[in-house]
Amino acid sequence: MQTANADQAEVDKFSALASSWWDPNGELKTLHDINPLRLDWIREQAGGLNGRRILDVGCGAGLLSEAMAIEGAEVTGIDLAGESLQVARLHGLETGVKVDYQQASAEEHAADHPAQYDLVTCMELLEHVPDPASVVRACGALVRPGGLVCFSTLNRNPKAFMLAILGAEYLLRMLPRGTHSYEHFIKPSELAAAARAAGLEPAALAGLEYNPLTRHYRVTRDTSVNYMMAARRPD
Repeated sequence: MQTANADQAEVDKFSALASSWWDPNGELKTLHDINPLRLDWIREQAGGLNGRRILDVGCGAGLLSEAMAIEGAEVTGIDLAGESLQVARLHGLETGVKVDYQQASAEEHAADHPAQYDLVTCMELLEHVPDPASVVRACGALVRPGGLVCFSTLNRNPKAFMLAILGAEYLLRMLPRGTHSYEHFIKPSELAAAARAAGLEPAALAGLEYNPLTRHYRVTRDTSVNYMMAARRPD
C-alpha cells in the first residue's frame, strides 16, 4: 500500500523484519527493552488506560498495542506494513489479546475517524515518514477534545547521530544498519511547533537514556537523543 506520506523503502524495511518483531533477543530487541518504559510513561500521562479508546499509529506487529490492550484499553493499531500486521494478528490469536489491526496511514484513518479516540500513540514513526507534520496533524484530528496524543522520536544533533546511528547501529549493533536516517530526526522544538499547528498543546516531555554498561534504558530529563512528548487537544 502506498500513500502520499509514506516512503515505500521504509515500509519495505519493516516488512522484512516482520518475523523478528516478537523475538525479545532479535533484531528489534531495543523495542522490547523500551516497551515497558514507554507504556508506564503513557499510562502516567493519560491517568490510566483501562476503558480508554486508543489508536496506536505505526503499530508494527503490536508490541505496544497489545501491552495497552492488556491494561484494559480498547485498542486499534494501524500500519502500512502488511507483513507486520499479519504477525500482529497471529500473535494476538496466540495470546488472546484483542486488538483491531488495520492497514492504513494516519491521514487515511483520520479522514474516516475524526475525534474518535481518547488517546493516540505515535511511537518511533515520525522519523520514518517524508512529512512528519502531516502525521502530527492527523493525530490531532483523531483524538477527541480533551484527549491526549503521545509521540516518541529522535532528536537531531551531533550527540544523537553518534549514539543513535554510529553507536546503536554500527558499534553495538542494537538495531539493523540503516534503521535510521539522521536528516529525518526531529528536534523537540520542531515537534512542539507541529503539535501546536495541529491544535494540540504540548504537556510533557521526557527522554529515554541507554546505559551501554548495564544495557538498560531509563526515563530521564535528558531529551538529547530519544525523547517522548505528550500533547493534549483542548476541550
